[in-house]
Amino acid sequence: MKIAITGATGQLGRLAISALKTRVPATDIVALVRNPDNARELGVETRRADYKDWASLDAALQGIDVLALISSSDFDDRVGQHRNVIDAARNAGVSRIIYTSILKADTSPLLIAGDHKATEPLLTGSGLAYTILRNPWYTENWTAGLGAAIANGALVGCAGDARVSPATRQDLAEAIAAVATEAGHENRVYELGCDAPFTMADLAAELSAQIGKPIPYTDLPKDTYIGILAGIGLPPGFPEVIADADAGAAEGWLLDESKALSELIGRPTTSLSAAVKDALL
Repeated sequence: MKIAITGATGQLGRLAISALKTRVPATDIVALVRNPDNARELGVETRRADYKDWASLDAALQGIDVLALISSSDFDDRVGQHRNVIDAARNAGVSRIIYTSILKADTSPLLIAGDHKATEPLLTGSGLAYTILRNPWYTENWTAGLGAAIANGALVGCAGDARVSPATRQDLAEAIAAVATEAGHENRVYELGCDAPFTMADLAAELSAQIGKPIPYTDLPKDTYIGILAGIGLPPGFPEVIADADAGAAEGWLLDESKALSELIGRPTTSLSAAVKDALL
């Protein structure tokens, strides 16, 4: 069985390739990338595939049985890009597509959910078997800011006291590998999250404990937080998406307590303390 991963040189894609290599021979894995030269070190077959180039997708997907479609990081007509991949997969005879969506995609009002909400019906209506992994917010989306929190003396955001259940890319990559290689995941939708939800105050407290210095969490108005994010040089549109997700957390849009993720990967999800420790290395 040939398993292909799109976006294989991305942060999640690389980890998914590594996770797959612990389950199946490397010869069964295909890395789909825009520039194969950037993927040689992955140790698997590489094929050129561009979400915006249907012909490249059709050629790259020949002989593939299971395709893991990691949602595009290019926000220019993302739904159209996903449609290209799904259509090319069907044309090439792919049996099943695994799609990385977002938590509660069918009902979520978050800005980032719109493209996923539009993509999921394209997949479920394609006639192909599917597995939808509704990923939570990455833990790294928050831990990436810990250095700035230490420098500034406070962790800031606009999530209030909302409980959230993010997961590390490593945990989510292992989930991709699990559903790609195991039976019984056909035509399933999984809501994913960490085992132990936490608040931003919990994150600040864990950071404080690990560095031996008090770092409080300061909750800000949404517009103020957007301004801070824009000021650190995030690309246009990203501050609004991040702050919107933070604010949406208060309504439960970043919380899942099903523990489906730990069940899929066969171990507890990465703890908050471990995630903070990794971020500080």
